[in-house]
Amino acid sequence: MKNLDLNLLLVFDAVMRERNVLRAGQAIALSPSAVSHALARLRALLNDELFVRTAAGMVPTARAAEMAPLVRDALVAAERAIGPPEFKPETSTRQFCIAATDYMTAVVVPHFLRTLSSLAPHAGVTILPATRIDLTAQIDVGRVDVALGSFLDIPYRLRAQLLFEERDVLVVAPDHPLAGRPIAAEELAALPLFAVAAGGIEDGQISERGLTRRMEMFDRAMLVAELAKIGATPNLRVIQPHFLALPALLAGTSAAAIAPARLADLFRRSGTVAVSELPWSAPPTPVQMVWHNRLGHEPGHVWLRAQLEDAARAVSTF
Repeated sequence: MKNLDLNLLLVFDAVMRERNVLRAGQAIALSPSAVSHALARLRALLNDELFVRTAAGMVPTARAAEMAPLVRDALVAAERAIGPPEFKPETSTRQFCIAATDYMTAVVVPHFLRTLSSLAPHAGVTILPATRIDLTAQIDVGRVDVALGSFLDIPYRLRAQLLFEERDVLVVAPDHPLAGRPIAAEELAALPLFAVAAGGIEDGQISERGLTRRMEMFDRAMLVAELAKIGATPNLRVIQPHFLALPALLAGTSAAAIAPARLADLFRRSGTVAVSELPWSAPPTPVQMVWHNRLGHEPGHVWLRAQLEDAARAVSTF
């Protein structure tokens, strides 16, 4: 430690988050040459390349990936020790970062943005797609403050809070012959089905560094089991990654889609779909927010979580 300039860790952390020397320098007010010089010193000190320059950006080595969450923890602890003891939303210029699917962005985030505009008019928010990005790594290194979605396994270093429980409903185009009335299992079995698998991943879930998240916001196992009772199988015609594309994809077709009820209600109120209950009762899906344990008591983060919880409560009574 006596040979380590702690500023090198700031540079390492910035490059890890940005994966780009120019953007890393902008984030910590250093020139690209200063960032490169600092990386060279750290590489020599640790005897590891740390980052490999590729067409996709600065890719961390195994050593760098292992170091990253520990370095972020250390920097957050240092900031907490010497930083301001309170968060003042009315004057804060903080840029929050939330990872969310387009479903969560459409349903929860608008309520949160109205609060942000009112209570923290100088703060900003970046929404990252919670699809194929290595979400857990982004939380570990501090690039993502909060992730919104449906999670199964939660590693010990992360925390989760239930926002609401979501149920499945059936949506069709407004002029569909079955629109506006209950749909029987036999009728559903005859329809082409459009499904959403976030990131295009069709196996229902993905695990990264101990965090498992659902990629399909419908109960495929229940669909298969219920149709099997009448000797049928689902006609899953289209599987695509965008919830907000469903009304346009259903328009002018005989197809149906299984969608989260709150999103379906948003579509229904805009006149783009008709909504029916499923011909069976599926268990609800928990929708949560997840964050790193190191941020549990950080004042700005506590405020952020409280506002997201309020925003979710505003849509939780459908």
